[in-house]
Amino acid sequence: MEMNKLKKILLRRYWPINLKIDRLKITNLKKTAFIFYIILICLGSINKSYSQVPIDVGDPPNNTDIPGYFKSRLIDIENELAEIKKGIVEIVATSPGGLPVYAVYYGEKDNLHSQANYNSAVAAKNPAFYAKKSSSTKPVVFFIGPVHGQEVEGIVGLVNLIHVAETGLDYRGKGWNSLKGKLEKCRIIIIPCANPDGRKRCPYDSFMGLHENMVTKYGQGTRKDGSMWGWPLAKSNHPMKGDVGILGSYYNDDGINIMQDEFFNPMAKETKAILEIARTEAPDITVSLHSHETPPAIYNPEYTAWFIKDRVFNLEKRLNSRYKIEKLSYTPDDLLQVPKKEDEKFPPQTSFNLVCALHHISGTMAFVFECNDGTISDRIPKSFVTYENILDIELILYDEMLDYALKERLLWD
Repeated sequence: MEMNKLKKILLRRYWPINLKIDRLKITNLKKTAFIFYIILICLGSINKSYSQVPIDVGDPPNNTDIPGYFKSRLIDIENELAEIKKGIVEIVATSPGGLPVYAVYYGEKDNLHSQANYNSAVAAKNPAFYAKKSSSTKPVVFFIGPVHGQEVEGIVGLVNLIHVAETGLDYRGKGWNSLKGKLEKCRIIIIPCANPDGRKRCPYDSFMGLHENMVTKYGQGTRKDGSMWGWPLAKSNHPMKGDVGILGSYYNDDGINIMQDEFFNPMAKETKAILEIARTEAPDITVSLHSHETPPAIYNPEYTAWFIKDRVFNLEKRLNSRYKIEKLSYTPDDLLQVPKKEDEKFPPQTSFNLVCALHHISGTMAFVFECNDGTISDRIPKSFVTYENILDIELILYDEMLDYALKERLLWD
């Protein structure tokens, strides 16, 4: 690694406070020794922070055919952030495992003249009291990388998106001039990975061609007897503590599933940071990036305003049509997530999750996107996406989101 890049990573990762060495009353010799000592600590921490947990004996090894553009590791994020010239990088939280949660900002923030929180403004019959969004202010788009650390496809997409914002190219060298132009017309916030603890504990850099049981095992974790928690029981013990063999990548190091945090009093600093960004930025559209074994799909948010559900469904249809045109994996029309009522009968089956909370704190059009991860199963014996397909699926999603934000924006003024 080049020394300048290493210096940038060290300073950003381990020197978040503005400590001025020159203000310390020490001799030059002691100053040099002090700096050298800090660098040694940092280098040791980097080795520790980015080593992944070992794969259990008998489980398949990590894929060896992962192309260079499929950048899914925490160190890939660090390397990309070290090269940013057009955006602004901030550490918005530190995980329980001591890892930084980064946010990258593009586009100047407009003054939205907020005088009330979103729900108070709605109660006053006008959301403009929270944020005056007019034709003279930029659309705000919020991209939230994986809150479940094993769902690495979102990291791949967002690292490449940052590269597009900086250079106009993805890491394959493919040009995205239209996407870059749309980025430049918006205020953009990107969290490349919302759960670095979980990503660190995931031993795989891609699950392409692996059985979905590997995602279940290392994603949702195991009990002490080795049995897998699986879905939905992985959410039945929260925080995930006690009967835990492998702590799945679903969770941060405190066992908190950020997607199902306690949003009125968040347990995780990562959750607080995500919600605070939404509150202060008032995004027009927000995505929480996830992955699964079936075709890519937008999941309509629950417990949100009906007009938001209708808009998300509209975007879902547009995106699905784009995937068809591009000859990528898509969801059959009869399986699209049509908006529906929540829990007409007891007991309730629908949860209030992170995207719901994001809408209620900011009015944003928030939704979950599930990318295909390339896994196989008894019913899916062969992957129906490639690494290249996955990157295209992610970048086309971002392009459609930006297009929607620019052309279908709701103005509050």
